[in-house]
Amino acid sequence: MKEFFDKEFFNYTFYHNTVLDYIIAFGIIFLGISLVKLLKRKFVTRIRTWAEKTTNRFDDFIANSLERFGIPFLYLIVVFFGFHYLSFPQKTENFLKIGFTVAFTFILIRVISTVILALLQNYVRHQERGEEKVKQLGGIMLIINFFIWAIGLIFLFDNMGFDVTTVITGLGIGGIAIALAAQNILGDLFNYFVIFFDRPFETGDFITIDEKNGTVDYIGIKTTRITSLSGEQLIVANSDLTNSRIHNYKRLHRRRVSFTIGVTYQTSPQNLRQIPAIMKNLINKQEDTTFDRSHFVAYNDSSLDFETIYYVENADMVKHLNIRQEIFLDLFEEFSRRKIDFAYPTRTLFMEPVTAIPEQNEEKKANPIIQPN
Repeated sequence: MKEFFDKEFFNYTFYHNTVLDYIIAFGIIFLGISLVKLLKRKFVTRIRTWAEKTTNRFDDFIANSLERFGIPFLYLIVVFFGFHYLSFPQKTENFLKIGFTVAFTFILIRVISTVILALLQNYVRHQERGEEKVKQLGGIMLIINFFIWAIGLIFLFDNMGFDVTTVITGLGIGGIAIALAAQNILGDLFNYFVIFFDRPFETGDFITIDEKNGTVDYIGIKTTRITSLSGEQLIVANSDLTNSRIHNYKRLHRRRVSFTIGVTYQTSPQNLRQIPAIMKNLINKQEDTTFDRSHFVAYNDSSLDFETIYYVENADMVKHLNIRQEIFLDLFEEFSRRKIDFAYPTRTLFMEPVTAIPEQNEEKKANPIIQPN
């Protein structure tokens, strides 16, 4: 037992380090890990409990980040300093350096990716139907993570002593070749970003593209899927969408309705003067409508035309059609009661009585017929 604790035992060298060096190194690691665990149990857990009681998402992000990245980062630092206290051969030193560099780079990339994702989620949640849009961030984060990992790996190889200039040059030439070969795909990809950030339409919107219309179901990296009124799914490339004229009826908050009616020329002047007031009363009787104007606008071949304009203060198509139907039915009843006839294409032929031709009468007077006695 005495020999075990002898000074010469602690000075015994094993693999370029004394026994005392190994004890101190592993003591640093053991003590550091114990302190990190204590920090996690006393500090991080309390922060998480406090964050769960608030409505703010930022403190939840801080608590999750500390547990996911902060604690592993502290563990890595503890192990790094523990091994750094020891001396190893050059190959082993290089191997450990590469290992710690890879681990630090991995954690740093994950932190950057998580921060970007949190910022995008916070930006999207403040928009209309934000929770639905958060589900669409997967495509964007896939592209962002690709660039983050590419840049991170380049810096990693550079720190490891590799010549990354040749790699970057090769990637640049290869990227140009790929861009030329897949320019349609890249066009759809960039137009996906245009749709996501410019928001000409969103999932759930009813849109019309050229002669096609339907509800947007999903906005993907290359294509957008639309369910048409007849039930089938339309798959449209993002480039075609951004290059088309899109009618977004979901953004319609009020509908402007304009219609023209014609009455016959036999309508009395008194009734003609009353028609604009009749139209106003019929429209104002309906809910969610705003009367704009009604005027006698034209003399047509077979009708006297009145133009009426009103607004429906609701975007629902069915409600708009129901209101218009009620107005038209009430108008028909009112005109029937007042004996005002709707005009339709007609042609009236006026006949005048035939009279004797004056020249023939004069000739008869000049040459009277003499009857024999």
